Amino acid sequence: MPHANETLNQSEDAAAFDYDLSRRLVWYRRMGTLLNSARVQLVGALTSGMIGAHLVRLYYEQIPDDLISYDATIIGTAIAILMGYMIYRKVTSLPGTAALMNIIPAFTISYLTIAAFYFALRLDFSRQQFLLSYLMVVLFFFAVGFVAVRLRKPVYGYVPGGRTMALTGLDYADWIRIRTPQDARIDPQLPIVADFHAEEVTAEWERFLADEAIAGRRIFNAKQLLESLEGKVEIEHLSENSFGHLAPDSIYAPAKFYLDFIFALAAVILLSPLFLLVGLAIRLESKGPAIFRQERMGYRGRVFTIYKFRSMREAPEDASLENDMTQTDDARITLIGRIIRKTRIDELPQIFNILLGQMSWIGPRPETVRLADWYEKELPFYRYRHIVRPGITGWAQVKQGHVTSVWDVRDKLQFDFFYVKNFSIWLDILIVVQTVRVMLTGHGAK
Repeated sequence: MPHANETLNQSEDAAAFDYDLSRRLVWYRRMGTLLNSARVQLVGALTSGMIGAHLVRLYYEQIPDDLISYDATIIGTAIAILMGYMIYRKVTSLPGTAALMNIIPAFTISYLTIAAFYFALRLDFSRQQFLLSYLMVVLFFFAVGFVAVRLRKPVYGYVPGGRTMALTGLDYADWIRIRTPQDARIDPQLPIVADFHAEEVTAEWERFLADEAIAGRRIFNAKQLLESLEGKVEIEHLSENSFGHLAPDSIYAPAKFYLDFIFALAAVILLSPLFLLVGLAIRLESKGPAIFRQERMGYRGRVFTIYKFRSMREAPEDASLENDMTQTDDARITLIGRIIRKTRIDELPQIFNILLGQMSWIGPRPETVRLADWYEKELPFYRYRHIVRPGITGWAQVKQGHVTSVWDVRDKLQFDFFYVKNFSIWLDILIVVQTVRVMLTGHGAK
């Protein structure tokens, strides 16, 4: 058995090694911080997207078109870059997001928005320069993001005990174990994470953490940090400390209702040819109606009828709970059904539910009445998810994918609670961005 002094020396050596690692990472962290700064990224994006695209077009374009306003093109690309950057920064500041995968959707939204605005006002602009600007900005952010992600991996010191041990298993950051408050003083810039309710956090630790927080050091509660990184709220109890006022009362809530209606009305007009083609293909492939109807639990616990394109063969009613969940590679799914499920086209008829005020574009997915009743008996505070309108897509859909078991619903509910707690326009934009990725890749498809 090792001597007490030997054990103490080993502990001190380990602590010294941890902090030596922290010091070696300082340079990388500073470079990563510089590349991740708004000033550097904006200057680089505007330079490549405006000046770079203009010079490339001049090089390849032999005869300029006198009818095209190149000034309007430069102004439009500048606005698209600023708008895309704002979306990109906002969505990547939210938890559980990977910066690189949000680059293309963020700038695609901004550039298409400006292009649509120019077309609507019949403004002449250079399509070639606009496309070049988009490609160069996307490539710039991929290059910067690729390097920054590898240089600027966050580093946290953690006090062992409680929920902090769950954090150390996440690849999001480098985790440095801090054994005593004296060790924590070696690097005053190192953020500290602790579970304030753990037995290991003694009165000495509490006084130290309070003093450091007052001095401006970043101190994190392990529960909130874990919730942020995973994008889930643990199902324990609903208290003022966890949720504040239980109803999401931001000014965005009423505005979202009207925005949902306007976009749904436009979508019905634009997508009506697609509705007819999909409906015809479904009817030709298998017997039964093109539209599937089902009772679902909705906003404020009210039952409503949901509309979807039928993607399965009609079968006798099954009273089992599992039958209410479509399994992966379900034998009941038709060939057309497999395609429209993978691309989420089967959900489009729910646009009419939005027009009726029963659903939103974004929110927790509505469950069948039978499943909702079962969940309420088995899971605490399940009804809380009905405090917002259910959606065609949602946080759980882009984070978790398709749920095939009633036992997976606990995780799904944690994602739903996170959405309600952090209800905002920026979280909705992030969900839109990631929904585009889901539709393109088929992630979580049934």
